[in-house]
Amino acid sequence: MKKAVLLVATIATLGFVSCNNAQVNAEQARLDSLAEVARVDSIAIVKADSIQAVIEAEAAAAADTLNQVVEEATIKLN
Repeated sequence: MKKAVLLVATIATLGFVSCNNAQVNAEQARLDSLAEVARVDSIAIVKADSIQAVIEAEAAAAADTLNQVVEEATIKLN
């Protein structure tokens, strides 16, 4: 009888340990997933900022070119 009780207690202990370990693993997987989402969002923000900077630089260059052409045309007319 003692062996049967010991066997049941051992199986119950292993069951509790196993369930707890699965919960810890599931929580870690959830945290890893959230960290990956944050990383991808951060990369997307940096890319968007870079694209915006390129657009602004191109607009400034186009405006400078236009101003230069206007100045040259004004000089030729005078």
